[in-house]
Amino acid sequence: MHTASYSATLRVVLADRPGAFADLARAIGDAGGSLDAIDLVRVDGSQKIRDVTILTTGADQLARVVDAVRALPGVEVKHASDRTFLVHLGGKLSVASKLPLKTRDDLSMAYTPGVARICIAIAESPDAAWTLTMKKNAVAVVTDGSAVLGLGNIGPEAAMPVMEGKALLFKEFGDIDAWPICLDATDVDEIVATVKAIAPGFGGINLEDISSPRCFEIERRLDAELNIPVFHDDQHGTAIVTLAALLNALKLVGKRLEELKIVISGVGAAGIAVAQMLLDAGAVEVIGCDRSGTLYAGRPGLDPVKLAFAERTNPDRFTGSANEALAGADVFIGLSSPGAVAPAGIATMAESPIVFAMANPVPEVSREEAANAVVYATGRSDYPNQINNVLAVPGVFRGALDAGATTITAGMKVAAARALADCVHEDELDVDYIIPSVFNRAVVPAVAEAVADAAQTDEVTRPHSASSPGVL
Repeated sequence: MHTASYSATLRVVLADRPGAFADLARAIGDAGGSLDAIDLVRVDGSQKIRDVTILTTGADQLARVVDAVRALPGVEVKHASDRTFLVHLGGKLSVASKLPLKTRDDLSMAYTPGVARICIAIAESPDAAWTLTMKKNAVAVVTDGSAVLGLGNIGPEAAMPVMEGKALLFKEFGDIDAWPICLDATDVDEIVATVKAIAPGFGGINLEDISSPRCFEIERRLDAELNIPVFHDDQHGTAIVTLAALLNALKLVGKRLEELKIVISGVGAAGIAVAQMLLDAGAVEVIGCDRSGTLYAGRPGLDPVKLAFAERTNPDRFTGSANEALAGADVFIGLSSPGAVAPAGIATMAESPIVFAMANPVPEVSREEAANAVVYATGRSDYPNQINNVLAVPGVFRGALDAGATTITAGMKVAAARALADCVHEDELDVDYIIPSVFNRAVVPAVAEAVADAAQTDEVTRPHSASSPGVL
């Protein structure tokens, strides 16, 4: 698929003659590119200078298209700029002041000497930091760069563009000030200690792209030791959106969550979180599979994380391969790798099966291989029904921050999933539309309200102060 992710803008000088641009367009098409935009910059005598934007399917094809244009007789390429790299030049974020600083009075109140009064007020009443600083709307997006989606362990510096991107999504969709924090540390104790040390400046912690199984212990310890929400996006963001999509898919096939047989391929961070979310929402028969087959209580060689998972799932202790487990299953959820299950296994599923093949960029099974599936979803943006974490995370944190939540409970996550599902109205629901678009501006307010209400119900909100510093 041609995409803006692999696009370039070429500034070219063409002879001002009939057919000159047609030759250029033909060369682009022959090399596999697609014309996206054409802008005339200026006419300079017998020459025309144009900016030509092209879309391609990948980095190699992009290079071939540029080379093909450069090789054209009578065409001079002045500049060839990769548009994705241009987007990232200088980073994607900046700090902007909320206050004018134009007079001596402005300075004396925003900084010295007036700021000392605010510091004293917070020292005397630490909860005042929630109203007198940016803490209430600030989230740290924390990674060690050890499990960046699709790239693996690339380190903290290389992970920075992803963390900037997530912070950008927080701001754009949830109006939350998020800060990318990339740690040069992989030791669990060191990461926990570092995040605890910076926590006073934040109202929430979003853990991102930290490898399994360390991510489980890091989140568990931080959640226990901090009084602000801690959320591992790769686990719970995926789980919330998956449950939301499944709730709507079930409406289309006329089945109930508690009656399903669900098979999950992949029991890493996302797979374990999805399974737990389904159980919290009412599912009963959930079977997880790894490369060695189904997980069941008593299976030899399981690490502590998988052992705990096995004891919560697979109630009938089914043993066998993932393909064997699929026989009679209502739902397949793939969080593993291409080919983890076979089309023949999918073909043995129950009537009106649901297939969420979410390995990225290549799903476990393609839509064509899962032809019997009534509803099919992936993690890709170029297919219908994309399971995308950004549908959940801004709303979850918006609701948690607004409610003054000290943690994020299972009830808050299930509430988020149900609210997200409800963003697709009954008259809109279709096999190719079970989850709203990330650009649906109704999503974040709906999820935030549900999360805030659930925080109140679960009694995990900070008590409101009886008085507010500065009120005379």
